[in-house]
Amino acid sequence: MENIILIETSTELCSAAIASDGKIISYKESTKPREHASLTAVFIDEMLKETGMKVSDCSAVCVSMGPGSYTGLRVGVSTAKGLCFGAGIPMLAVGTLDTLVWQAGDRTDYKHIIPMIDARRMEVYTAVFAPDGKQLTDTEAKIIDADSFSDLLEEGPVLFIGDAAEKCSKVILHPNAHFEQCCPKASSMLIPAMAEYKEKRFKDVAYFEPFYLKDFVATTSRKKLF
Repeated sequence: MENIILIETSTELCSAAIASDGKIISYKESTKPREHASLTAVFIDEMLKETGMKVSDCSAVCVSMGPGSYTGLRVGVSTAKGLCFGAGIPMLAVGTLDTLVWQAGDRTDYKHIIPMIDARRMEVYTAVFAPDGKQLTDTEAKIIDADSFSDLLEEGPVLFIGDAAEKCSKVILHPNAHFEQCCPKASSMLIPAMAEYKEKRFKDVAYFEPFYLKDFVATTSRKKLF
């Protein structure tokens, strides 16, 4: 029996799930701001108790590798590493954009799926996917304007999905553009996580780092300290 802990903390939604034999058997989520660090481990502990399992009963831990929030990704990866080190089980990672593609549900009506993670202003982290989940372009940070993805939109219906979908819907006005505003969920990591597990694409627990895409930029407070 394959039991996998799934952790998704790349956006404002903090979520975790446990999958057993290819099905989600427990799930927790919260949209409370800036509480990923205090909630992620709690969610996992609660789910393990609910299912009568221990971390050592699991085959692997799978974490969202990004792109997304710098702090959120650090929390998720640190939690996953702690669980794997403590229980001696392997770690897996799947892309945040892949999770959003599988979260889209029935994708047969669309020519392309374009997941979008909110960055700053009109910038998003994105890539183009086929309806079957195959990634067609490299992941990039892209500034969205009225002409974005116009060539793909001329080919047929396109689904833009993610926490940046709503803001992009205000500038991408093509009739073939469809939008689904949502955050990636741990439960939607199931299919790509199972694929990673079956192919034994395990990560180095000691040295694995999230895919930030862009360097973290610390801001300086304008408030006077003295």
